[in-house]
Amino acid sequence: MMMNPAAPPFLDALAAATCRALEQAEIGLPPDVLEVLERAAAAERNPIARRELSNILENIALAGERRVPVCQDTGVPIVYLTVPPDIPVTSELFDGVREGVRRATEAVPLRPNVVDPLTRTNTGDNTGDGMPVIHVQPGDRFCVTVLPKGAGSENVSRIAMLLPSRVGEIPKVVAETVLAAGGRPCPPVVLGVGIGGTFDTAAALAKEALLLPIDRMDDYEQEICDVVNRLGIGPMGLGGDTTALAVKVKTADCHTASLPVAVNVQCWACRRATVEVRR
Repeated sequence: MMMNPAAPPFLDALAAATCRALEQAEIGLPPDVLEVLERAAAAERNPIARRELSNILENIALAGERRVPVCQDTGVPIVYLTVPPDIPVTSELFDGVREGVRRATEAVPLRPNVVDPLTRTNTGDNTGDGMPVIHVQPGDRFCVTVLPKGAGSENVSRIAMLLPSRVGEIPKVVAETVLAAGGRPCPPVVLGVGIGGTFDTAAALAKEALLLPIDRMDDYEQEICDVVNRLGIGPMGLGGDTTALAVKVKTADCHTASLPVAVNVQCWACRRATVEVRR
């Protein structure tokens, strides 16, 4: 369904910004992700792993030159809207984002990945019930941020409801998630870790953590990353020093008797982009 012609003018601008953000995210990776990949390639000691990282960097360069997606799995659209006080949060905002996804599906183009969960009927335009996933938060600027998420990495993500006494085991839980995943998520991976909140909050935090820059980690994130890299899974599961490019952690306060921990796995193609809506 197309937007109502009588809809506010900024909705067309929102659709255009969503389309533009998806194009940027699918065709090129953010500078911090490129920097970390280049750093890993330079430091890698395993010749097979070094070659795989070189192939990844060549793939990224070719995608940019040819204006095509960096991966054939263009994912499902995860969208974060920042809405200033003068913009009403109505269903029309969601219509604008959906229209942008439809435009991007045709223009980029994106692989139509969205299907009914039971009948597996493909909607054909990457929209549908609950798709795209849209998160809305207040802010000073009207912006749309996209995080395309492929299935290979999403399928090996995990949530665990731990006893509070196991807080020291969080790095182990993250490493066990990556070990079970092996080469399936196309490592080296980026790991978003959500700690605290409730069952659903932890999962949301883990995904939001993937929006953070990965070219720097705090001591706790580095500790978890080092534990994961000692697994030796390496690029594409072929062995090597770099299984995880980075670990990013977001936390929220939780019940005194609870310790939710979610791990959202992202492949090396840590795609994200933010575009301001021009009004």
